[in-house]
Amino acid sequence: MSGESEGEEPAETAQESAGESAGAERPARPLPEAVRARVIEYGSEILGVLPTGDLPPMLRKVARFEPRRRARLAGPQIAAQLESDPQFRVQVAERMRQAWPQLAEEITEGEVPPAADPVTVAATAYLLRPEGWAAMVDSLHTELERQETAKEADATAEEVAQLRDRLEETKSEHRAELQRLRTDLRDHKSEITELRRKVHVERQRAKEAVAYARKIEAEAGDRSGTAAAQVSSVEAENRRLRNKLAAAEAQVENARRAARVGRSAEESRLRVLIDVLQDAAHGLRRELALPTSITLPADLIADETQTRSTGVPARGLPDDDPGLIDRLLVMPRIHLLVDGYNVTKTGYGTLPLADQRSRLLASLEGLASRTKSEITCVFDGAEVEAPLALSATRRVRLLFSDPGETADELIIRLVRAEPEGRPLAVVTSDKEIVSAVRREGARTVASALLLRRLD
Repeated sequence: MSGESEGEEPAETAQESAGESAGAERPARPLPEAVRARVIEYGSEILGVLPTGDLPPMLRKVARFEPRRRARLAGPQIAAQLESDPQFRVQVAERMRQAWPQLAEEITEGEVPPAADPVTVAATAYLLRPEGWAAMVDSLHTELERQETAKEADATAEEVAQLRDRLEETKSEHRAELQRLRTDLRDHKSEITELRRKVHVERQRAKEAVAYARKIEAEAGDRSGTAAAQVSSVEAENRRLRNKLAAAEAQVENARRAARVGRSAEESRLRVLIDVLQDAAHGLRRELALPTSITLPADLIADETQTRSTGVPARGLPDDDPGLIDRLLVMPRIHLLVDGYNVTKTGYGTLPLADQRSRLLASLEGLASRTKSEITCVFDGAEVEAPLALSATRRVRLLFSDPGETADELIIRLVRAEPEGRPLAVVTSDKEIVSAVRREGARTVASALLLRRLD
């Protein structure tokens, strides 16, 4: 055991001395960006598995992060530590030896595997640092540049191919557009030719129209002269005929005057004869004591028909006719009976009773003043504390029912008191009153019609 330990120590010492001698080498150019990113990636992965005591002090804060986050946040620190700390670099290189032993062996021997990724080879050589590693990194750097150049050339060639395709498409579009424009040009030329032909035809027509107009104007001038001569001759003839007419009218007037003189004598004789006959007729009427007027047979039949009629005014109008009120009020000697509370509660029932009565009476007063009709408004006396204290308006008769009597009974009593044949109308919407007054021969009017007329 002790012999093996003693044999290992010179090997480690030799490896460190080889690493120190190889560490004196430097690449001619900085590491390519891809190689640098790969080296930082390897270093960030090692930080997560190293014991805390083996971690470099400046990288201990990021060691607990996820590898990609460590590479993103502490990439420059990891790269600087790998460059300046041989022990940390040897630890990373040992992990690479364990991960890719064959690749590490070939790179240590100075051989570059032909099929290996140049970036991985350069990163491994940078971490292992065998003898000649700087030249190896420089050659790989050149290879990476060549590959990048080739990629750029391929990309450029692809872009050129795309541009050529687009150029061909543009040329095809331009050829198609040119062909379309040429076709449009031919169509426009044909249209212009047709328009020119039409303009020529229209010009010819215009010339012919101007010539015809001049001809018509000349003919009209000739006809105007002829017409003027004819008008002059007609006017002369008219003057001659007017003179003859005046002479004829004078002769007619003389004849009428002579006829009136002769007729006056005849009329005087007839008037004397008529006066004699009238005096004889008056004397005979006084002698026989005859009445001054004679009743005709047709008048007797009309009186019988009038006696048999019911006397209901405006019989032909329906109950909902808006003009019913106006037709009734123009009838001579019409008497309009109004069921007061039925009308007010239909139109403005939310007001107090006193206000309802005042509003209705004011409206009826105006209606009576305009139509000169007889209007009687009936209210229930039971709802008024002192009905006798209320005086009637000047043109509207105001009545309150007596104690123990309703306004309906008072209205029916007023209808029955009217003489037969007088026009009578009752304003109410109470079905019982409507039926009762119709039996008595009166006309009924709905309260809504009166309210509409008063508004």
